[in-house]
Amino acid sequence: MAYYQGITDQHGRKIEKALLTEEISAATITGVRSPLTGYPADGLNPERLATILKEADNANPLRFLELAETLEERDPHYAGVLGTRKRSVCQLEISVEPASDDPLHIEQADLVSQFLKRDELQDEMFNILDAVGKGYSFTEIIWDYSEKQWTPVKLEYRDPRWFRFDRVDGQAPMQLDEHGQEMPLPGAKYIFNVMRAKSGLPVRSGIARIVSWSWMFKMFTLRDWAIFTQNYGQPVRIGKYGQGATAEDRRTLFRAVANIAGDCAAIIPDTMEMEFVENKTGATSLDLYLTRANWFDQQNSKVVLGQTATTDAIAGGHAVGQEHRQVQEDIERADAKALSGIINRDLIAPWMKLQFNQDQDNPNVKIGRAEVKDVKMIVGAVKELVPLGMKVGQNQMRDIVGLGAPNDDDELLGAPENSEDDLPEDREAIELPPEPDDRDDEVDALAAKPDKQQNTPGSVANSITGQIGDAAGEAARPDIDRILSEIRELMQSAGSLDEVRAMMESRIVAGDSAISLADLEIAMKDAMLLAELTGRAAMR
Repeated sequence: MAYYQGITDQHGRKIEKALLTEEISAATITGVRSPLTGYPADGLNPERLATILKEADNANPLRFLELAETLEERDPHYAGVLGTRKRSVCQLEISVEPASDDPLHIEQADLVSQFLKRDELQDEMFNILDAVGKGYSFTEIIWDYSEKQWTPVKLEYRDPRWFRFDRVDGQAPMQLDEHGQEMPLPGAKYIFNVMRAKSGLPVRSGIARIVSWSWMFKMFTLRDWAIFTQNYGQPVRIGKYGQGATAEDRRTLFRAVANIAGDCAAIIPDTMEMEFVENKTGATSLDLYLTRANWFDQQNSKVVLGQTATTDAIAGGHAVGQEHRQVQEDIERADAKALSGIINRDLIAPWMKLQFNQDQDNPNVKIGRAEVKDVKMIVGAVKELVPLGMKVGQNQMRDIVGLGAPNDDDELLGAPENSEDDLPEDREAIELPPEPDDRDDEVDALAAKPDKQQNTPGSVANSITGQIGDAAGEAARPDIDRILSEIRELMQSAGSLDEVRAMMESRIVAGDSAISLADLEIAMKDAMLLAELTGRAAMR
């Protein structure tokens, strides 16, 4: 195992083998990596939100990450659409392709496939996709070397609050040590996933940063709506006091009207009046609150899923839903490809480095839906093309249709054979076509056979037409063979059909061709004559 000494991961970071089998960033209640979190969303207003985002830009994302966590906890709609986006990728099919047909590469692909079949993988992928909301995520790889071979045994989600970014470029991830100091990540130890909703620094690329503004204003609306609902329909209590009432009298009066029920209470001098002016626009306060809250939800749906039809009831019905579903599938494919690249880079590459000291030609993990093929269209195309000479493999068609090769003892399906019951009653009317070499004998037989059916005008006409056609064909065959031979010769020397046509025209004009204008004119006259005679014979 000497070749493991001094190796680095795909990022050029030194791999410290002693750390690989340990959990180096687990949570501790009293340490720097505390699972307890703050709640910066309490009392959130535009000024506080702007301050939180500026702190994140200045390499202190703690409060922003706590806010992003709160968004998912307090907004059912946002939690629903974000969970839908992550789960749609987690349940996709995972395949592993070997780098080549080399036995070693196939062995490596099988090794990776076995690891990816674990039941825990779906939950681990869901945690890796925490980057969709926050912009980035960290997952610690716990390795095993008990069997003298390196194997990842689990992928542990780590709170992004315990990590920072390099203060020079804002891109390179750093971890907090036990003393809160920022340290580079050790090699082959973390899956660092960045899922960008927009270009820029990882801390500014997550969906939560975009949604935070609409979430705050939506909370204002829900708060006002709750106050309105609580007081809606309750009578307003107004207490009136005379001119000689003291301050104590007024306090006593207010306590009296306020304690009756609810918050809608006031006191005024008996010489004053209070008037409530209602909105005359036609829209009730309830409609305004609901419309505003739904509008914010739709904006969040667009940010997370790229559309609204699969989450909100909108006009347009099934057709709009189908189009919007295609948009969501586009995002799903993009997320799946991004996640595949992250796993190949941060898990598969260091694994092959540790186990096989290999820097390239690694197995390739692919996440995504299997391509849906239009089987009916493909089968129809094959039926049309095979008679024209196209060669199609049976195994390939079986894969497309989804049918395996039959076993030796299987009863095979096939085209039905004609039975005695399938034959027509007038069996004597069925005659096989004669062989070409027996045409003269057939003509003589037709002339000699005193069959009632052959004496009909149609039969005589068909016989005459056939004899005329045969005679014309025999007469024209030498010329046809000569013309075809010349055309083959031209096609072998020409580069395109246009060139063949030009060469033929030049030969005909120069008189060097087996085809002459006079011959063509005679052939056309003969053809027209034959067509005329055939038509007349068919009409008799």
